[in-house]
Amino acid sequence: MDFEQLKLENQLCFPLYAASRIITRKYKPLLDPLGLTYTQYIVMLALWERDSLSVNQLGEILWLDSGTLTPLLKKLEGQGLVRRSRSVQDERMLIVEVTDLGWQLQEKAAEVPLKMAGCLNISADEGRLLQGLLHKIMESERERAGSWTKLR
Repeated sequence: MDFEQLKLENQLCFPLYAASRIITRKYKPLLDPLGLTYTQYIVMLALWERDSLSVNQLGEILWLDSGTLTPLLKKLEGQGLVRRSRSVQDERMLIVEVTDLGWQLQEKAAEVPLKMAGCLNISADEGRLLQGLLHKIMESERERAGSWTKLR
């Protein structure tokens, strides 16, 4: 038997995995001056967009579980970029908000997407197409599972 379906070059997962690692590595020199790792950066992106989110909401948006988010949020809080507090409506819920220092960092981070676009050897149209296809995969999984919390 040839097992053509098992050849690495025929796998969708491998180029996605490798491309993700390549892109994340390209972010490092852009994020180091901001004092952020890639995962901290996407947490800040979500918070800059919405400002105040529960840890559960943040996890759903970023496809991260609380075991991954908790140490990230503690580190960001230690850097003075976010503030965590209990919800007034439900003390079981932990709310994360951007601090003044975190908002100041947003101005510096505004250059990152533009610089990142120049790091990839794809056109803007190809980037939008790829992003759309990846979002389609993510959304179909959310619909299938009902929500991220059911994926765990």
